[in-house]
Amino acid sequence: MKVTTATPPSCPTKTPHKEWLEALGALQYVLSFLFLGPCASILLFLLLFTRLWPLTVIYLMWLYVDRDTPSQGGRRVVWTRHWEVWKLQRDYFPIKLVKTAELPPNQNYVLGSHPHGIMCTGVFCNFFSESNNFSQHFPGIQPWLATLAGLFYLPIFRDYIMTAGLRPVSRHSLDFVLSQPQLGQAVVIVTGGAQESLYTAPGKHCLALKRHKGFVRLALRHGASLVPVYSFGENDTFKSMTFAKGSWQYVFQVIFKKIVGFPPCVFWGRSLFSPNSWGLLPLSTPITTVVGAPIPVPQLGVPTEDQVDHYHRLYMEALERLFEEHKESCGVSASTHLTFR
Repeated sequence: MKVTTATPPSCPTKTPHKEWLEALGALQYVLSFLFLGPCASILLFLLLFTRLWPLTVIYLMWLYVDRDTPSQGGRRVVWTRHWEVWKLQRDYFPIKLVKTAELPPNQNYVLGSHPHGIMCTGVFCNFFSESNNFSQHFPGIQPWLATLAGLFYLPIFRDYIMTAGLRPVSRHSLDFVLSQPQLGQAVVIVTGGAQESLYTAPGKHCLALKRHKGFVRLALRHGASLVPVYSFGENDTFKSMTFAKGSWQYVFQVIFKKIVGFPPCVFWGRSLFSPNSWGLLPLSTPITTVVGAPIPVPQLGVPTEDQVDHYHRLYMEALERLFEEHKESCGVSASTHLTFR
């Protein structure tokens, strides 16, 4: 097996200034993830009560006219993927990209990314940006990272994430990508979704995958090869509070998720100013995203349940092998194994 690692440039003696910039790079991702959408919505609402109210009206009109863009061509801007801030974020942890096999550009792919973690930091860094030179390691492959469709209703935030190639994780959106005449399209789906964030805890490797088969149906409809991806260290970037299944806290999280689309997670990192104080800055634990070998699948317009189950089983077995082969080199003990729910 050929393994190629995209390793951040070594920096044996980081200056305090460089460490500060890296921390700010990691923090901006968290703040954008949590607050950019809500803050933009509040700002537009408040502008209605000022002389600038036409700006809100014009933007809402534009939002209506542009409502189908996220699910169709999107609005990718190559420059956004090359921002220096993504490299600062990469170096803070650091984050690595490991290639174990070629992805020929003469076919399409469905990449299943695991685990979700709190904020999908590894997959965002490696597929949302070019900080680890994805396009050089996988030439001819165009990655499209899929995320919650509800995020594309948030003003300003939707336009921001579209520039880097994000799109809704809906059937219409993903079918559109994989139906393009130009091959080499790669849809990246965090298959465990928001449900998997409830299992996030340092040192744990629990995946919500047993009943999540929509990505397999997508691959079969288009004949796109399945590719397992695992980000070691993703669950260690924040400390979190997990609740026992059946407890009132867990039930509340599940109900909230059904209504809103994501569960409220209790998590914390460190302070920007003190490593011993809690805050929203992630813990600087290494993340290694390993991209596995493609699993060829046939193109079946309407796959049967047996066919879906067969390729879903093949995928789970390939993911488990990927985990076992790379876990020790990524700091996971030999006695640790994946748990599927």
